Amino acid sequence: MDRFQDGEHVRLRSRVHGTYLHADEDGHGVSLHRRRASMHAAWSVHICHRDGPQLLFHSAAYGSYLAATDARAPPGNRGCRAVQRDYDRRELEAVRWHAVWADSGNYVVLRDVAGRCLRANKRRLGRSNGVSVDDIDDINKVSTMMHWSVEIIPAREGMPPLPRPIGLPYPGILDALMPSRMILYVREGADGSRVTRGSFVFRGRSVFGLRKKLVRRLRAIMDVSKLVVCVEAGTLGQLTPLVVDLPRSHQNLRIVVIEAGTPAHADLRCPDV
Repeated sequence: MDRFQDGEHVRLRSRVHGTYLHADEDGHGVSLHRRRASMHAAWSVHICHRDGPQLLFHSAAYGSYLAATDARAPPGNRGCRAVQRDYDRRELEAVRWHAVWADSGNYVVLRDVAGRCLRANKRRLGRSNGVSVDDIDDINKVSTMMHWSVEIIPAREGMPPLPRPIGLPYPGILDALMPSRMILYVREGADGSRVTRGSFVFRGRSVFGLRKKLVRRLRAIMDVSKLVVCVEAGTLGQLTPLVVDLPRSHQNLRIVVIEAGTPAHADLRCPDV
């Protein structure tokens, strides 16, 4: 446990496959991918002390938390599903992990509160992207499928540029056909208080377009040149800068708007992927 530092960003790499734990673009699943230089492969470490020290990992892409479930894993995978989810109750056990170091500390085994371990799964049709949680019979005989190497990601100076939207030949017509979701936003003042709330329907996934819409709504009450968009995955979720396009799901999205130069902004960390 003491090898993890609160607030740092890490990559978790499968010992067997050499691929990285990713937050899927649907905003719900987790899987393995070779792509290393991605916000989807970066996880922020949060150490909490509830019945002893425990680890929480939230995605640098969407702010959602790595969680175990009791739902059966998809065919070809062992055990139960591992997912991304909101952190909305202090007693929520699904997002809590214990770290056990293996093979002289070169690899970590992540155990949930039920004693199940995060694991990679065997290759299927040339792919090795399955991740689940599974029981073990003996902590001294843990499968290497449950071994993860930890790569520390240094913090980035400032925020990365937002991805530009893809140009559409007939934006007025095609925009109306794009799937929509509800954006629930709140502006956080310099003292940490939530001072402005609102909601609107947003079409598409472009974070660049989302920021533009927030600028238009808030320009009368704040310096929008300092506007920073964060996502909050649950009422207890840590603020995470939203610097990638929105998840493919059409679920409501909770946005917190802060200003550069405030204490909340100073507390943000963005990994240099």
